[in-house]
Amino acid sequence: MFIRISALLFVAAAGVAATSAHADVTCSLLVDAASGKEVLREGDCDKAVTPASTFKVPLAVMGYDSGILIDAERPAWDFQPGFADWVDNWKTTVTPRYWLDKSVVWYSQELTKKMGMEKFRGYVEAFDYGNKDVSGNPGKNDGLTQAWLRSSLKITPRQEAAFLTKLVDRTLSVSPKAMDMTDAAMPQTTLDNGWVVKGKTGTSFLSNADGSPDAKKRQLGWYVGWAEKAGRKIVFVRLIDDKKKQKTFAGMRAKKGTLEWLPAQLGKL
Repeated sequence: MFIRISALLFVAAAGVAATSAHADVTCSLLVDAASGKEVLREGDCDKAVTPASTFKVPLAVMGYDSGILIDAERPAWDFQPGFADWVDNWKTTVTPRYWLDKSVVWYSQELTKKMGMEKFRGYVEAFDYGNKDVSGNPGKNDGLTQAWLRSSLKITPRQEAAFLTKLVDRTLSVSPKAMDMTDAAMPQTTLDNGWVVKGKTGTSFLSNADGSPDAKKRQLGWYVGWAEKAGRKIVFVRLIDDKKKQKTFAGMRAKKGTLEWLPAQLGKL
């Protein structure tokens, strides 16, 4: 039932516009990719939560390194009956670039199934990604396709930044091509001050202590990635944690807020 209930949330990651709304920013974090040093940290950046659709970034690295993904446009996989179909624009032929831009859940799941659990778990451990728990929901043996979707895998904003810093600085234990191809396929925005932002949203319901969806339909939202200009690269992470139910999607609110906040912060560096 959660899958159907959460369908609306994934629309946010699929590019639906959202307007500003009240939300509590849990963490805002900037890290200089070259040095690995935090240049700004506000809020609680050590709270571990589901990565949601931000996990598509490490998934892309895994896919390119394993040879399943080829470039930004290949492989193109066709939608099939039985695939996650909560958003209309997922019911089509999907490429890696489209997958990242529209946050197509079934493409992620087909990728991990082709990868297999042993290789999937190996990458997560090699990346030192969050708590590295890909077991999935208790008793369901679904970690290969569900671990990052409000399930066993958890990560803090600082851990997200650490992973992204290794990706941007090209120090992950994968092929250089895998990191280059992930970079090339990422959704991007150019700010008025010339910085190019490459980022990924993520949206999920908050969880109760027993792991069930929050009854008040409160959300958490991520926007993570990096900004680059004149050879300098700054990793950013923003996490918002709603204190009440909102009409707009948390991931898109995190993105909108970050893009409004970033120019002034980058101008100080």
